[in-house]
Amino acid sequence: MILARRAPVAKLGAALLLSLAALTTLNAVVLGGIVLLTLLVTPLFGLTPWGLLRRAWPALLGAASVVISLSLFAANRSGAVLVDFGPFLVTTSVLSLSVSYALRLLALALPAVLVYATTDPTDLADSLIQHVKAPARFAIGALAAFRLVGLLGEEWRLISMARRARGIDAGGNPLRWVRLFAGTAFGLLVGAIRRGTRLAQAMDARGFDSGTPRTVARPSPFGLADWALLLASLALAALVIAR
Repeated sequence: MILARRAPVAKLGAALLLSLAALTTLNAVVLGGIVLLTLLVTPLFGLTPWGLLRRAWPALLGAASVVISLSLFAANRSGAVLVDFGPFLVTTSVLSLSVSYALRLLALALPAVLVYATTDPTDLADSLIQHVKAPARFAIGALAAFRLVGLLGEEWRLISMARRARGIDAGGNPLRWVRLFAGTAFGLLVGAIRRGTRLAQAMDARGFDSGTPRTVARPSPFGLADWALLLASLALAALVIAR
């Protein structure tokens, strides 16, 4: 867990550097290397590779959808035919392009998920204020956002249960399920906006927008190991961009 103890800003900066590097290339080997490296260093953050992939299931689902959509709708279908079944016509060019985009998505998502899963929101806010000199209003707002993310799943479950208790159910009808999904998502959005408005008013009432310098209750160290993590990520990003 040596990397889990690093300063949140250092971990965030390392993930950002890798993400920027991943945006500059579609080389499947390079992008696959970033994904593999992320999985290999996961135990140093106190997680298992399987635990990281389980947390990143939306990214895995998105990568699969990229491969499927390009297999159906890609304009360039040059090269040897690999699969020709119904609407699926997969050639070597389609496979190469779809795999590259899928790996780019994973190379962007996995480092971010790793940082999010191993960073305490309070430590992140303290690190932003002390190391990046971020305004307290922004840092504490980021802390609140981190804290509230976990409530979204619970609130979604409560809204769905309340709808079922009133007899509102899809009943196996896909179109009705889509309408119910959209309605639940809208209710979740409205609740999030209301909660955010109350939070902003509470922060203003506590003087977060007064411009008065605030003291720091929890000093956040930033040492040589944190600089080493940033420099290693910078060197890796430079290597990716240079290829």
